[in-house]
Amino acid sequence: MSNVIDRLENKEDLELAKAAQRCLVSALDHSRAVQIAILEEGAQDLGDAPLLRLPPNVLRLFADVLGTLAQGKAVTVMPKELDVTTQEAAMYLNMSRPYLVRLLEAGKIPHHKVGTHRRLRFEDVVQYKDERKRRSQQALQALADQAQELELGD
Repeated sequence: MSNVIDRLENKEDLELAKAAQRCLVSALDHSRAVQIAILEEGAQDLGDAPLLRLPPNVLRLFADVLGTLAQGKAVTVMPKELDVTTQEAAMYLNMSRPYLVRLLEAGKIPHHKVGTHRRLRFEDVVQYKDERKRRSQQALQALADQAQELELGD
């Protein structure tokens, strides 16, 4: 199950996404909100509006998705347990497929084969990306610390 929402290009849709995100974030900041009232088009008050009960972390996810859409960006939602192809993983990691295959062959990212095709658990791909980002931030911090020790810059 994967769903891609292309960018919201309609100004009215962008504004709706921004307003909905602000509403969710505000509700989550002030309480452990678990309900959303759903109003039909043209309804004047809550009256008999159905209530959708959701865990707060799901509402936070919705707020994040709405925030991203409100910035004019595309969104993809998929389960972490999903298997992805090498091409899909490479696109997510922003690298070439041949480079990813070399990482797989070197044992840097776990994978398995389905017939002759390599498959990766999306969760492993996300973990690799997070680890790569963490290492980059540590290296950058080490450089900044070294520059500070050498009194370089301002």
